[in-house]
Amino acid sequence: MRTVTMTVSGRVQGVGFRYTMQAEAQRLGVDGWVRNRRDGSVEASLAGDPDAVEGVIAWAHDGPAGARVDDVDVVEGTGESASGFEIRATA
Repeated sequence: MRTVTMTVSGRVQGVGFRYTMQAEAQRLGVDGWVRNRRDGSVEASLAGDPDAVEGVIAWAHDGPAGARVDDVDVVEGTGESASGFEIRATA
């Protein structure tokens, strides 16, 4: 089990980033959550098989069509164990 917290910055709000990340996480079997931040970034907590979590992180470097990802910051061991993958309210 690998857990991480990830912050993605750039043009990542208003482009469907959270919804497509949720779909990618569910496809790979990763649990956790994603939310917009008031500073314009997107924050996510991921938990699951190490290769699957890495797959979501790799996806986040590009994001959906229309996104421009400038930076992906990953902090190991700080994610929350969860069941499923949800979109949370802006923090």
